[in-house]
Amino acid sequence: MGKRTKGRAKGRGNIQYRVRKKAYCYRISYPKLSSVGKAKIIRLINSAAHSTPLAKIKINTEEFFVPAADGIYEGQEIDVFDGKIENGNILILKNIPQGTKIFNIESFPGSGGKYLRSSGCYGLIGIKDKEGVEVIIKRRRVKINENCRAIIGVAAGDGRISKPFAKAGKRFHLMRSKGRRWHYTSAIKTNAVDHPFGGGRGKRIKSKIAQRNAPPGAKVGHIRPSRTGRGNK
Repeated sequence: MGKRTKGRAKGRGNIQYRVRKKAYCYRISYPKLSSVGKAKIIRLINSAAHSTPLAKIKINTEEFFVPAADGIYEGQEIDVFDGKIENGNILILKNIPQGTKIFNIESFPGSGGKYLRSSGCYGLIGIKDKEGVEVIIKRRRVKINENCRAIIGVAAGDGRISKPFAKAGKRFHLMRSKGRRWHYTSAIKTNAVDHPFGGGRGKRIKSKIAQRNAPPGAKVGHIRPSRTGRGNK
C-alpha cells in the first residue's frame, strides 16, 4: 500500500513540512501614505527568509521594514515621498526622472512593496503618460500608477548566488530556515512502501492523471490532459 505522493503531503502541517515562523518575523511594508519627510535607517538586518538584507527605518513614531538598497548604512537619513534622487530614498514614481533605477515597487498606492524585491533586482523608469508610469523590467514594460512608491537604487545582495554552497550542510540549514523541503528524491527511486510509483518492479505503467475536480493538494501529475499516448500523424 503506497503513501501520499510528495506533492499531496507537502504543507499538511506535520513536523517535516511545517514552516518555521522565526524566519518570517519581518513584514515588508511602506509607512502610511500620509508619512512625508525625513526618515532614519535604524538597523540593517540579515533575514533568513529574504535574499536581500532588510533595513529597519523610522519616520516620526512609525517603524517599518524594506529591502535595503545597495550602498546605504545605519544612521543614514533618507527622504520619503519627495526628495533627491539618491540611493535608499523612497519616492513616488511621478517624481522620479526617466532612466532611474528603482526596486521594491508598489502594485497600487498603499499596498507596500510588491515587485523587484530579490537581491540585485531593479527596474528602469520609462515613459510617463495619462495611463501611468512605464517601468522597464528586463524585456518587459509594465504600466503602474504614478502615485505608487519605490526605492531608488538597486536591491542589496547582488552576487549572492555566485558563491557555491560547497557543503550539503550549508544548503540544509538555508532550506530549513525557510521551511523548504530538501533534499529531493525521485519518486520512482523510492521503495514501494514509500510511494505509489516506487519499487520499479515490472513495467506496468501507473496512471498519473488527476481528476479535474480534485482539490489543490491532489492535483499532481497530469492535470486531465485532453489526450494521452502517442498521436498518429
